[in-house]
Amino acid sequence: MIYIGIDPGPEDHGVVWYDSSEKRVIRSDNIITSNLIPMIYGCENVCCEWIESYGLKVGRSVFETCLEVGRLVDSANEIRLIPRRLIKLHLCGTMRAKDPNVRQALLDKIGPAGTKKNPGPLYGVSGHGWSALAVAVYAAECAESDQEHKPRKITITEVNDASISAQKHI
Repeated sequence: MIYIGIDPGPEDHGVVWYDSSEKRVIRSDNIITSNLIPMIYGCENVCCEWIESYGLKVGRSVFETCLEVGRLVDSANEIRLIPRRLIKLHLCGTMRAKDPNVRQALLDKIGPAGTKKNPGPLYGVSGHGWSALAVAVYAAECAESDQEHKPRKITITEVNDASISAQKHI
């Protein structure tokens, strides 16, 4: 099964197409939102890293990233938002893991990147692609084992003015 993992950013996103049955990356790229939207429209198994607050001050780029995630959610048929802490816990066994630890866990689990002459299952993954791959691998492994966290599936629902005013009076 193919999983599309997305590491969101304020301008472009790390995106990986991961084949969970063959345990290899099909494509890894940095893509701007306007180009990514048609690629994920109507696709199944789209997963995106979700932003969580850790109580620290954040800058403009975090809010711009949230806006971009909203654009993706609005355009995708169905998208699963997965918090980074769950990915770290799943792959590394601790939420204190850093990006190099996550990258090494992926290399240990799937195999080497390889070279141009002899590409491995992770050939072409670089930069934000590692985080996007971690999202896809987490989603694939959770789906295959029906384990722990079921990532939030986002669907757009209608909200009318009457329901908003009713909630204000509660």
